Amino acid sequence: MFVRIRNLREDNDKTQQEVSDYLFCDQSLYSKYERGLRDVPVDIIIKLAELYGTSTDYILGLTDEKEKYPIKR
Repeated sequence: MFVRIRNLREDNDKTQQEVSDYLFCDQSLYSKYERGLRDVPVDIIIKLAELYGTSTDYILGLTDEKEKYPIKR
């Protein structure tokens, strides 16, 4: 998971500071998420999925499909 959130950030040309501002957390805390030094809370995983237009399953490593799941109505 940690490599995926770093790769998503880099693929979207964002800095750690930009992502941490979006998440309303400190940049040093976000850096620890990316390095695997802190567990990423569920609410942060959801916000990251929304930011990058992907699924939480992709971030968690449960699928290799980056595309967001279609919404069923």
